[in-house]
Amino acid sequence: MSAYHSDLDLNVTDTTGNGVEVDVATNLLNGTVRLSVLWTQEIYLHPDDAERVARSLLRAAEHGRHIAETRSPGTDQSTGPSQ
Repeated sequence: MSAYHSDLDLNVTDTTGNGVEVDVATNLLNGTVRLSVLWTQEIYLHPDDAERVARSLLRAAEHGRHIAETRSPGTDQSTGPSQ
């Protein structure tokens, strides 16, 4: 029996279609959070670190959406965003 409980609402897979999935699970014994990239590696995080990762992912998603919305098909996409 596993001590981890996965977020059953999370359904995230690799965009290349190779079957790699993301799983977020909480250890019911000590509260640590596991972020797994299934079929390759996994990482274990303290709850505060998990929140930092989540916020970083949200920032990255917002930034990625902004980039996708502002670029048109004729735009030179060889240069990255300035940081």
